[in-house]
Amino acid sequence: MKNKWLFWAAVSGFFCVAFGAFTAHALEKTLNAVELIWIDKGLKYQMFHTLALLGIGLFEIANKGAQPPACRYKALNIIGGSWLLGIVLFSGSLYGLALGASHSFVWVTPIGGCAFLVGWAALIYVSVRKQAENE
Repeated sequence: MKNKWLFWAAVSGFFCVAFGAFTAHALEKTLNAVELIWIDKGLKYQMFHTLALLGIGLFEIANKGAQPPACRYKALNIIGGSWLLGIVLFSGSLYGLALGASHSFVWVTPIGGCAFLVGWAALIYVSVRKQAENE
């Protein structure tokens, strides 16, 4: 796969729109208010991080001609991988809870949130490191 982050952003964006429409048209009358809030929160976090993954994919396209150091690719993989894991665990657990999964599944949600934070922290680190290299 040439640009995995662009691919995963497209898959995740497609899912957000499809699941959001399915929720609005088929589940809205069967789920209670709390369950609908869980789905809404999951969709919001998923879409925010889908856009972030899209940014990584576009960054890779924009820098295709340049040969960035291997450490930059590793950093992008840590960032993107953390965000993708966060989408699966955080948003996925909220969807599961709303759709009737075991309540013990609630422990997966904060792990996904931590994965989101790892991705953002890695982006901060890469940004600060790059700025220090330029000074």
